[in-house]
Amino acid sequence: MTDVARFYILSHIFISFIGAVLLIAIWYNIRSRFKQLLEEDDTQKRVDKGLLYLSFAVFIWVLAGCWSYAGNAFSFFDTQGYQLGVNLFSIVNNMFMLLALFYFYYAPQFIYNKEKNIQKIIAVIVGVSVVTFLLPMVLKENNIVQGVKISNIPDLILSGFLCYLLGVSFYRTFAYRGLKIVGALSIVVIVLTFISQLSEVFLDFGSDFTNNFIKICAKTSLISIFLVLATTWVIRLASMPKPNEMSISFLDWSLLKLNIPTKGIFDQTIDFGSKTTQYKNLLKLTIRRKYGEGDSQSILVNAGGEIKNQTYLTRIIENINDILQLDANQKLERRDLFTFIGESRYRLRIIPANISIDKTLLEEFSESTENKEYKEFTADLS
Repeated sequence: MTDVARFYILSHIFISFIGAVLLIAIWYNIRSRFKQLLEEDDTQKRVDKGLLYLSFAVFIWVLAGCWSYAGNAFSFFDTQGYQLGVNLFSIVNNMFMLLALFYFYYAPQFIYNKEKNIQKIIAVIVGVSVVTFLLPMVLKENNIVQGVKISNIPDLILSGFLCYLLGVSFYRTFAYRGLKIVGALSIVVIVLTFISQLSEVFLDFGSDFTNNFIKICAKTSLISIFLVLATTWVIRLASMPKPNEMSISFLDWSLLKLNIPTKGIFDQTIDFGSKTTQYKNLLKLTIRRKYGEGDSQSILVNAGGEIKNQTYLTRIIENINDILQLDANQKLERRDLFTFIGESRYRLRIIPANISIDKTLLEEFSESTENKEYKEFTADLS
């Protein structure tokens, strides 16, 4: 083992260990400070679970570094047993990264809270690792052709896909938080992470020093991005209004009063004007939350549901922000008012005791032909 390789592996172990410990510390702080908010619904745990899986992925880097050092120090670097260990660490690391993305609010739609898709991708990860392990035994001397290691190509393709998922998720998250520079930097870091793996396939790519330098820079930068991400989650949770501090009153058609002290909204009257669709959708969610029980407190949001897609929920928030002319730090997010409870269902976060609806408005709304199902919610009131 060369001095350059030894320096890289030991640096990799130390940096990854410190990064993992810091992520675990932030996770523990989040769980301690925001326990009530996180346990409001099971789905709200996605923030701390996502952070926990990220820290596990970084811990796997520590173990993989120790395995690599042992393989070089005790000269079993070229054995099948060593390669099996490398593949196992790769499977577990990719799995933890994927599980973390499952809880990323701004991850691509086909992966965020889509358990079946996650299971399929994990199956692909396992399959690719098995192929990577078996190909050298099948190809033997034909495994390396013109400086290209054939058996590592599937793993490189998989790494490219995971880098794409990380890049999209990180950029969206940071950009929405007003940290576009950090978002752009995260893309650069993830591209660098992918480049650092090219030498595993293209054996003539760069020198030993260059490749190890790129790897250590990519790994250190990626851990830094993880830490910044964790910090934004802490800030987000600290500014998220609690359900029992918010209140809403429907006064008349298109007119309501909203109170969210955390966001600087104190009993402000909001006139939706001609935006009747958004007003009616909010009223439906409010009626269900106030008078419904169990699953009937939530509403189905998909192509076959009462609300056709999530865009309609977003428009409600956008209209409130526009009408109240809230600044960047006070603007409401969809998660402030609505909770995703699984299976395409959403529920208003405000507790029933803090909801009031004008009786005449309620009667007129439920008497409408298109809203007849809401009569059962208000039957006991008449």
